[in-house]
Amino acid sequence: MPLASIPSPSQGVWYLGIIPIRAYALCIVLGVIVAVWLSERRWRARGGQKGTIVDIAVPAVIFGLIGGRLYHVITDWQTYFGSRAVKEPYQALFIWEGGLGIWGAIALGAVGVWWSVRRRGISMSAVADTVAPGIAFAQAIGRWGNWFNQELYGSPTTLPWGLEIDANHGGEPGVLYHPTFLYESLWDLALGFALILAGRRFALRHGRLFALYVAGYTLGRFWIEGLRIDPVGGVDHAVTFLGLRINQWTAIVLFVGALVYLWVTRKKDSEEIVVPVTATYVDPAHPADQADTEDSDDPAGGSEETSAASGASKETSEEPSAGSGESAEADEEPGKASDESESESAAAAAAAADESGDDGSPEDRSDGDDDSAAEDGRGEAAAPDVESVTKEKNSR
Repeated sequence: MPLASIPSPSQGVWYLGIIPIRAYALCIVLGVIVAVWLSERRWRARGGQKGTIVDIAVPAVIFGLIGGRLYHVITDWQTYFGSRAVKEPYQALFIWEGGLGIWGAIALGAVGVWWSVRRRGISMSAVADTVAPGIAFAQAIGRWGNWFNQELYGSPTTLPWGLEIDANHGGEPGVLYHPTFLYESLWDLALGFALILAGRRFALRHGRLFALYVAGYTLGRFWIEGLRIDPVGGVDHAVTFLGLRINQWTAIVLFVGALVYLWVTRKKDSEEIVVPVTATYVDPAHPADQADTEDSDDPAGGSEETSAASGASKETSEEPSAGSGESAEADEEPGKASDESESESAAAAAAAADESGDDGSPEDRSDGDDDSAAEDGRGEAAAPDVESVTKEKNSR
């Protein structure tokens, strides 16, 4: 008996009433959530609009699930079709039983992303670079679904971290197997962090970071796939070509393609569109952040800021008026001083006439006063002043 091992779960499905809750599906969903959350943060840090990655993820996940299942059914068609099939043909649709090829998921999922970004008018390469680390983390989480299903394990091993597989899933009593799900999960986790660091340190734009993800993943998948003993391409054995499994050949082709892409685009540095052109357009007829409904609701046809500006203009216009009033008062002061001087002169003349014994009649004095007032143009204003002076003199 081995001294240490990794046990396999006794079950991978629970029931909530009549509703089955499958661990495999939960791992995939959790991986998608982490990938979308991280990619959304990275996209906004790059200057993209909020919610863009969430919207793109909907068609990407749907297309990805279809693509992953198609790849599995095509490469393992003898499991569902033919005289040696161990499952019914309709069970090819039972995605919850396991069987998703990452190659098909990425390929068809990319079609969903392309369709979405084309409608939005943003760069496909910018989105690919943004989601690359998130995809790696999603794969790291999703691989634990294989553990619950006791599938895709490796060859027998005596290592202390060997995996126990029960007889119902092809295991033998007392035999441990390479936990290839764990190897790939750890590889993908390390790859995700490496992509984040590489993206920060180097100018990996225009799809180069995504190409680095493809190269890194296929490199790890190649040696991990070599440990697996599940019958890919056959019923009781794996189909090989030149001693390599189908997925190993796929990894080689994609690895070379990623390196070629990195070389071809090494000097590409043109601007990538992360914000649609229509999102930055401002209607010249309206101020920024002002909607049409606000204009229609305002009976005065303007905003509060316009009213405030009008009030300020009104106060400014009132200030010269106040200044004009002060100027008018200042202009009146010399006139008042002139009237007082003329009144004093008239009073002095009247006092001199009284002292000299002038017997002139009131009419004469009035005529004289009128003539003097007429000459000064202020006859009516001078008469009250003379009378007041006379009364003052009599009171003495």
